[in-house]
Amino acid sequence: MSAVMTEQGFGRNILIVDDEPVQRESLKQMIELSGYQVETAGSGEEAIAMLQNYSFDLLLLDLNMPGMGGFGVIDYVVQNAVPSKVVVVSGDANFETAKEALIKGAYDFVKKPYAPDELLATIGNAASKKELEDANLTIRQKLSESEYLHRFIVDHSPDIVFMLDTDGRFTFLNDTVYQTLGYNKNELIGQHYTKIVSSQSKDQAKYVFTERRTDDRKSNNVELKLKCRGESEYRYFDTTSMAVMLEQSKQLNGSYQGTYGVARDVTEKKRAQELIRFQAYHDLLTKLPNRALMEDRLSIAITQARRNDQSLAVMFLDLDRFKWVNDTMGHTMGDRLLQAVAQRLENTLRKGDTLARFGGDEFALILPQIKHRSDATIIAEKVLGELKDPFKIDEHELYVSGSIGIAVYPEAGQSMEALIQSADMAMYCVKDRGKNGFEFYNEAMNEISTARLTIERDLRKALANGDLRVCYQPQVNASTEQIVGFEALVRWEHAVNGMIFPDEFIPVAEETGLILDVGNYVLETACRDLAAWRAEGVEKIRVSINFSAPQVEQDDFIERIVDTLRRHNLPGDCLEVEITENIIMNDMSQVIQKLRKLTALGIKIAIDDFGTGYSSLSYLQQFPINTLKIDKSFVGSIHVNEGGTSIVDAIVAMAQGLKLNLIAEGVETDPQLEYLKGLGCAEIQGWLFGKAESAETTGQILDRIRHGGCIRGEAVA
Repeated sequence: MSAVMTEQGFGRNILIVDDEPVQRESLKQMIELSGYQVETAGSGEEAIAMLQNYSFDLLLLDLNMPGMGGFGVIDYVVQNAVPSKVVVVSGDANFETAKEALIKGAYDFVKKPYAPDELLATIGNAASKKELEDANLTIRQKLSESEYLHRFIVDHSPDIVFMLDTDGRFTFLNDTVYQTLGYNKNELIGQHYTKIVSSQSKDQAKYVFTERRTDDRKSNNVELKLKCRGESEYRYFDTTSMAVMLEQSKQLNGSYQGTYGVARDVTEKKRAQELIRFQAYHDLLTKLPNRALMEDRLSIAITQARRNDQSLAVMFLDLDRFKWVNDTMGHTMGDRLLQAVAQRLENTLRKGDTLARFGGDEFALILPQIKHRSDATIIAEKVLGELKDPFKIDEHELYVSGSIGIAVYPEAGQSMEALIQSADMAMYCVKDRGKNGFEFYNEAMNEISTARLTIERDLRKALANGDLRVCYQPQVNASTEQIVGFEALVRWEHAVNGMIFPDEFIPVAEETGLILDVGNYVLETACRDLAAWRAEGVEKIRVSINFSAPQVEQDDFIERIVDTLRRHNLPGDCLEVEITENIIMNDMSQVIQKLRKLTALGIKIAIDDFGTGYSSLSYLQQFPINTLKIDKSFVGSIHVNEGGTSIVDAIVAMAQGLKLNLIAEGVETDPQLEYLKGLGCAEIQGWLFGKAESAETTGQILDRIRHGGCIRGEAVA
């Protein structure tokens, strides 16, 4: 406990209650810089123990803590009349949570993460309020004359204190009316209360300000909207009023003298509540309804459609190429693009439609009361039309398109969940066929989705049961036909469907996130097998492993590779990391840094399927790349016509100009081999020299070659 702390307390002292040590100390240091004395407690129980022995002006209280939570501390403060203002600082921004905290007795609510200025301003307001209350308390303790005490309290009250005559005209006002509404009290004396009451609150005000009851219900508490001077602004007041009756008369007739009341300014509190409510149901970036509000409106729309025997449509829109903009130009530019897209999409709405940001770069539209599918078609075409023109942000012109899936009630589903799922399936079908279009849901899509779910389920089992296999396809020197390495290729040995190739399950693995587990398995298995071959005397062999975008994006991408090599006692130059052009372009600056770290360890970098992406010569010069792999689709066209070879010629020339190694994939015939050798292609991979084999078979091939055997008709050293 601080040396300056006493059982009597001190001015401007604060107790921080939070179970996170780092958060607690960081907050303490920030507040101490503003001149406050700060103590901390790591739990609700510790906080109560400190409150029993010391006085604090303010409590900064987290709600979610082990043991006694923040609500328990608030209850203790209220029940024991602890003279401390409670400011809740919580990451739980749920509107109901904030509302409950304020109702229980918290002075204010600040959402984590917060802006330091916002938090300090809230602390300052609470401290000022506490100082005023303490001053009033001290005065009440010292003064003996009740009339003077009453006058002092009224004059210095932060609330408007007023009296009305029997006609509802002001007979008394304290100076606070000027501070809150801008009126000099003298200009309101004699004026009817309607002068400051907004039109929306006049009926409530009439009921409250003419109250004449003397029983237990004689006091009224109502929130009123009052006009500021000049009538350009309104503020909200929690108004308590009661009838003033002649003391000697017990009869109602003739005893009513007017109304006495107190109006407390709750504008900031109400605005904070409205902001919390808005944040709970809106996306703060685009200001559109969020998923929660969209689902609420969709539920209502379905109920109305069912009752009136009508149709409605749900659209899912996913922005094409948004990830490229976000990754290459930064999240700030991505956020501004989303805002611009939201503004354009609002132009497509009819009255009663809902546009929501469903999450990430996905938007959802609810179209209630449509008569025909063509109504949804018109809206979808308008949406795609709005996206055609470039988005001009600063000096940039950005282009995006959209893939739209449409589900119509009741054909595509009769529940909210079914419609959302159907629209999502339709949207993915648009993406699969080339993007930038729209599609209505049909039952065939459900079969496709079911098949994907089956693959996902079985793939999870395969990972758990060890049903994946890593096979190795040889890479050979084009001139000597000596094996220089292997590419590690994953296969799935399905218990029912037999051997499944990557094209059938890798896309599902990437969509579901299972690609991380698959990739880690391939890396671990390939390094283990390579270590075994090296132990048998095959040292100058490398293994190439393909890495997907989700793997490269992981923070521990480098560490995982390094750790795996270290555990298997492998040098960096025995591993080649294969990535596609698109991975590089997705997040150029980060990928370049990671690739440079790998090359510093001796690890080779290869660009797989080169020529199918969208990189350029200027980009390639920036990257620490060792090898280009010519995609098999280009190699396969060598024997067809001259046009097919022009791309291969260009890639070979580019690689030679950049002094890069070159591997041609998918080589299946001698004419293809001779053509590539004539161009100067250094290495070959394809069925001409062998398909992908198991680790055991690959080991046997290496052993045969080591003892003078052949890989293809000739001895291979």
